[in-house]
Parts: sequence; structure tokens; C-alpha cells
Amino acid sequence: MDVKRSCKKLGIELLEGDYDFETWIDLVKGLEKEPEKGKRCEVCFDRRFDVSAHKAKELGETKMTTTLLVSPLKSQEQLKRVGDIFFKEHGVEFISPDYRSGGGSQDQSRVTKEEQLYRQDYCGCMFGLNIQREQQNKLADELFSPINGAYLDASIDQRLEFYEHRMDLDDKGVEYKVLKHKFLNYRLFNFKLFRGKKEILDAHLCNYSHLPRVKAVGRVELIHNEIGYFNRDEIRFISLEFYNEISNKKYKNIKDLIYSKNSQDDDKTIRNFLFSNNYDLTPIVVIEKLEEQKYTLFVDSRVYDDTKEHILML
Repeated sequence: MDVKRSCKKLGIELLEGDYDFETWIDLVKGLEKEPEKGKRCEVCFDRRFDVSAHKAKELGETKMTTTLLVSPLKSQEQLKRVGDIFFKEHGVEFISPDYRSGGGSQDQSRVTKEEQLYRQDYCGCMFGLNIQREQQNKLADELFSPINGAYLDASIDQRLEFYEHRMDLDDKGVEYKVLKHKFLNYRLFNFKLFRGKKEILDAHLCNYSHLPRVKAVGRVELIHNEIGYFNRDEIRFISLEFYNEISNKKYKNIKDLIYSKNSQDDDKTIRNFLFSNNYDLTPIVVIEKLEEQKYTLFVDSRVYDDTKEHILML
């Protein structure tokens, strides 16, 4: 995982100089599993407030505040304590109104729904995000990107594209409604294919290929109509030539397919051709040459319920 690239996509500013990202990582080392409102948050506040205080003085400002005050995941007392310390050290007053009291939290929810606003449910810290997603039994898929750079379903890239489209509609005065629907999402962490016991092969695992276990050992025992049938876990093998024929593409080799940004859509074409269902979970392995042979597969993937937004034009 490229942490800097992931943070950039999440909108986290990586500061240069004495407050660069590596320095921050060193400061929170050992605190990665701290809960929300714990010691890691104070380290983060220290860093952010210090940068903000210096910037305020540079601009000639005497006061500063933070949007974290509205978050139900943060401690107002903790924020105020850290802010007051920096007031004494730098002379920049920390303004800390309680936006959540007196129905403030309810107003946030109401306005968010009325204005169809995106409301982020984490502060931006990847450690806090990981813990929160684990508690929700979800993946922190905001931090994942495939090696081919394609946009995955409900990924941060796809969400950014969605909201850019929304802003364009707003600018044009087009009326619309944002609706949500549930779907089965999928992420592949790792895939390896061995012929025999040791010979690793170039191979592509089609999107939504999933095994109940990480490892499967068996052999292609039947080849019929250019499809190889594995004797374990309903796995199917096809050749690159067959893949190109069905998807109407011209991939030169397996690596060309693996690194193609279009492979996710092509995989859907293949899966729909074989099973008439884009979201069937049968593993489909693409290799250069199809043959009856013994193989060992390692597939580390996950399928999970997820929610996706779409626009209804009015």
C-alpha cells in the first residue's frame, strides 16, 4: 500500500519540512491501536495545532479553531486542553465553541440530509479509520488501490468522481436526488498460481473470484469448449486467447492484462459469458496456455455488503 498516495486521495495534506509525514508516523509509533480520544489523537492535535499556530502568526491572526470540534468521535475537553496549551506557548487563542450541544448534532444530521451533503464518518487518520472499519466488520477500502490503477466499486476514487459529477450538476442548476443501494463488494489482496509445487506462473484472476479458503490444490481434469474445469472449488481456467476473443480485446500477454485499467470491465464480460452473472463468485483464472495440469492457487480476497450512491435525475 502506498500510504502517501492513499492519504493524498483522502485529502490529507502531507506537510513538508519539520512536520513531514515521516515525522508524524514516528511520533505515533506504538500508538496505532489507540482508541478514538486516546493518546494518538493528542499527538495528532499537537502536530496540527503547532502548524496552525505558526501559520496564524505568519498571517497576523490571533485566533484559530478546528472543525474537529463538531465530530462526535473527538473529545471537546481534549481538544480544548491541547488548544489552550498552544495559546500559552504561541499567543494564538484557540476558539472552542460547543457546536454539538443544544441540538447541534441533530442539526448537522438534518442539514446533511436536506442538502444531500457528503458526511465523512472518520477524521482522516488512517489508524483511526482501520480501527473503525474493523469494528464495523468492513474493509478500510479507502486505503486500497489495485496495481492497474482502475476505479474499484465504492472506492475513494469512484466517490471523488461521483462528487465531481454532483458539483458539475449543481453548477448547471440541474435538479437531482442522491439515492443509495446495497451491493456485494469485492477486494483482492493477493493471488498466486503455481504449476506443480514450485513453478510460479503469470496468471490473471478475474474480478469477484473468491475461495472459501486461501489455498486450493488440484488439477484441471477436463477441457471443454476452451474452458478448463478444476477438480476443486468450482474453479475455471481459460486461456488469454479465449479471454481476448470473448472480451473483444487484444492483450499481448498476461502482464498486459493484469496492468490494464480496463480489465475490471473485461472481467465482467467474461463472467457474464460463463455464468450470466457479473457478481458470481466462481474463481476464473486466465493463463497463457490452457492444459490439463496440476496447480496450486493462493487467493486472498474478501466479499462484503456495501452501500453505493447513485444519482436520480429529476
